[in-house]
Amino acid sequence: MSNTWRIYILAIISFLVGTSEYIISGILDNIAHTLGITLAAAGQLITIFSLVYAIFTPILMALTASMDRRKLMMYSLFLFVIGNILAYALPGYGWFIVARVIMALGAGIVVVTSLAIASKIAPEGKQGSAIATVVMGFTASLIIGVPIGRMTAEAFGWKSVFGGIALLGLLAMLVLYFILPHTEGDKPVPLSKQFSLFRKRKVAIGLSITFFWLGGYSIAYTYLSPYLLTISGISDKLLSGVLLIFGIASLVGSKFGGYSTDRWGVSFTLIGGMALHIIMLIMLSIVTHSYIGVLVILILWSFAAWSTGPTQQYHLATIEPELSGVLLGINQSMMQLAMAVGAGIGGIFVEKVSLDSITWIGALGVAIAIVASLIASSTNSKHKSSNLKEMIQ
Repeated sequence: MSNTWRIYILAIISFLVGTSEYIISGILDNIAHTLGITLAAAGQLITIFSLVYAIFTPILMALTASMDRRKLMMYSLFLFVIGNILAYALPGYGWFIVARVIMALGAGIVVVTSLAIASKIAPEGKQGSAIATVVMGFTASLIIGVPIGRMTAEAFGWKSVFGGIALLGLLAMLVLYFILPHTEGDKPVPLSKQFSLFRKRKVAIGLSITFFWLGGYSIAYTYLSPYLLTISGISDKLLSGVLLIFGIASLVGSKFGGYSTDRWGVSFTLIGGMALHIIMLIMLSIVTHSYIGVLVILILWSFAAWSTGPTQQYHLATIEPELSGVLLGINQSMMQLAMAVGAGIGGIFVEKVSLDSITWIGALGVAIAIVASLIASSTNSKHKSSNLKEMIQ
């Protein structure tokens, strides 16, 4: 098998892992009803997954840095499968939380290891494209995985989604066993060196953009299904289709973000995308019971939100070029942490205030990210000006 096909298979596995994370938002109302819990409590299942992913992935990757990547991939994928089997088989909210923790521990290692393997087996000069392919698989879970999961849940019950993921995960393990080459691990980067990056002002500001942008998005997105059913007036039969269109818009937005960054720069793309993000969240709370109106707003919201993704990745990679890989890894954890905190804050407002408050609180989070972007832009301008003066002198 060619390495190109191996990379595509790694992308499919990333899709599987991403679906296990994002699917909760698509079946939140079903989970709450079946388990007899509130929407807020169901939303915390995303918080738990993202928090475990964010905290333990860097630690586990540091501990297993020298391990053969093929062996690590098999072990972590097996752990991920076990988590999904437990989610399918065990009853009750408490056991489902345990399953989500195990799932997240395996998922984080699977994604990071997939990226590492793809980079190593890619042809010379094609490493960036290989990594982008694996990332695209993870992103596609939002586009395809969530609506397919919703349809599966409606037909066979929401637990069947995790049973299906477990079966596909076992199949993936079998395929990987035969096609993945033995790949050496990397020289570990001490956690102390990774954490020392947070002390650098430009890095801290850059990561704060990720945190508030995605945190604001997560506050609203976590509860999107019940919001559309209850507040926007979308019928249950149309919800899967709406989620699919929402996902496709995110893919288009991501592509546009990369194009816009190359053509108009980081600052314009970040601030412009997040400004539209805020406007659409506010509009979503105003426009209700209009299928076309809500659909247009959702398309523009998803487009704007995910146009920020590639731009922010590029922005962080240029802050510390010699440690770009480490910084992008930290950014992955920051994204998961933002998802966890966003889901948690959204749950509090759903529980204590109202379901329709999440769009406004989400918009506030994104507004803080814009402020951070303006500070970063100002800092970069001053730095360039200072360097220019030194060159002149």
